[in-house]
Amino acid sequence: MKTEFSSLTDKELAEKFASLKSELFNLRFTHSTGNLANSSAISACKRNIARVKTVMRQRELGLAKAPEKEVTKKSTRTKKTAKVDAEVKG
Repeated sequence: MKTEFSSLTDKELAEKFASLKSELFNLRFTHSTGNLANSSAISACKRNIARVKTVMRQRELGLAKAPEKEVTKKSTRTKKTAKVDAEVKG
């Protein structure tokens, strides 16, 4: 679980936090109406919120780093054009 949240970017963590808070609200509402079949889902949701907040706080204090965004740049050059460029240069 810990690695699941620590691999998210700051923006994704904020979105996950908001979705978990709304999920907790819905679970509490469902529980109060007596329609919640699995009451342990509330505890699990609270734990996930705590995990997200912990990762956010660790990053705020500089104890953990946000993952680097992988930028994959597709090269338009092929092996053939790279070979020709190398011959031209040298």
